Amino acid sequence: MWAVRGAALLLTSLVLALGAAGCGGDGDSGGGDAVTTAATAETTTAEATTAETDTGSDELERGTVTIETTQGPVSVDVEIADSDEERQVGLMNRESLPEDAGMLFVFEEDVSFGFWMKNTLIPLSIAFADADGEIVRILDMEPCEADPCTVYEPEATYRTALEVNQGAFADWGVAEGDRLTLDR
Repeated sequence: MWAVRGAALLLTSLVLALGAAGCGGDGDSGGGDAVTTAATAETTTAEATTAETDTGSDELERGTVTIETTQGPVSVDVEIADSDEERQVGLMNRESLPEDAGMLFVFEEDVSFGFWMKNTLIPLSIAFADADGEIVRILDMEPCEADPCTVYEPEATYRTALEVNQGAFADWGVAEGDRLTLDR
């Protein structure tokens, strides 16, 4: 048990240090300094342990993202991750994702940290969008079941990030500069 707790604490420290988000961690959704008090470390350790064992999210709010492309609108059914805990779990431990579905990570203010694929079993593409909904970067991400996991950096500030099956954006004709909107 101590080994698992120690590993979770080490993982938490790494997540806080990297400021990583999405499928595996969320340093600080507000973009400020990470809090390092013992109480916060214990809470975050519990969240990280939960994140590593969670297999789904029936309790997440759902909505539809519409992406305006040059080829016409594209609709994506999404689960909405808008809390630190929901963003930490992301799509971890899922074995599949419907073709027309995804997860939208929503932040209260602009952020710029990267996402990682810790314990994410399916290859994903991610689109980072600014506060106006303009897609500023699209990346492909590979599954990672063991540390160290690659951190996928957007190299831009963003307000939302949409994860879908890898290659779906290309199949749908979605490109940087397109706009997305969320209908809850």
